[in-house]
Amino acid sequence: MLAGCSVLEAGGGPAASSGDVTGTLFVANKRGNSLSRIDLASGRETADVPTCRNPHELSVSPDGAHVALACYGGSSLEIYNTSDLQRVAHIDLGAGARPHAVVWHANGMLVATAEGRGSLFVIHRPLSARPEVEEIGKGGSGPHMVAVDEAGKVAWGTVVADGSVIRYDLETGEETARRELGGETEAVALSSDGEDLWVGSNMDDKVYRLNPDTLEVTAQVLTGAVPIRLAAVPGDAGPGTDSMVTSNFGDGDLSVIDEASATVSRTILVSGKEEAVQVTLVVSSDGERIYAAETARDTIAEIDFASGKVLRRLPTGTGGDGLAVID
Repeated sequence: MLAGCSVLEAGGGPAASSGDVTGTLFVANKRGNSLSRIDLASGRETADVPTCRNPHELSVSPDGAHVALACYGGSSLEIYNTSDLQRVAHIDLGAGARPHAVVWHANGMLVATAEGRGSLFVIHRPLSARPEVEEIGKGGSGPHMVAVDEAGKVAWGTVVADGSVIRYDLETGEETARRELGGETEAVALSSDGEDLWVGSNMDDKVYRLNPDTLEVTAQVLTGAVPIRLAAVPGDAGPGTDSMVTSNFGDGDLSVIDEASATVSRTILVSGKEEAVQVTLVVSSDGERIYAAETARDTIAEIDFASGKVLRRLPTGTGGDGLAVID
């Protein structure tokens, strides 16, 4: 069905469309049990379709033709056409899987967390009639979020319950390292150059920089309150200018971390309120815009990264959380 919601300015009033922005934003509405598509040129929701119960993270296929959705309220992944949001695949991961995060890698495979089974899933040929589904690890508290390296050989998952981070070898199908950091680890992201792994601690209001192979902690950075998500932003001045950005649930803002020095270079105010329930972050491919899900307000804040200005608030379905963008 099509929606006719108005675009909102940063302060909440009607806003004009953004003529210099193109592309499409996809939003998983976890309380509304639906998937939305937003045209970024106009800022308007162009489609909203029902999904599985409690959908969470999203990831777009390498060719931009499909978007994968993790069914946190169940045990499966769903795949939709990006063109019309028609569901084209349903991949069952087994009883109690509760997949929260999914990554569609450039090599075509899907990597998904199974928090309820204490495991990680790798799915090859996800659009085929018989996808190849492999489960790595089983038992205990499973990973909530996941990051995958550029080569598609290694993944890292964060376990909120025990505050740990796990390294998985995707070629051998084994867990190769685990480190307990404490403080409800959730956010995880690789640096733009792949040389560092960053992990957020919700309870300790800080992020860790780790060696991605050994999981040795190489730096700790204090951030805003509850840094629930991380996103890498490549620098426009070459090596040494990359940033890591945290979505701070407790403050309604973003902490911008200079990766080279492991220090917070600035703070970007989004709503400034915990009540907005700011969670997921995605970055446009050119690094110019950041989209932050304000889950309690059913809006997505569009932020100019250079200036730190909130450009627009894009209305979503109920409980808009998981995000994916095609430029």
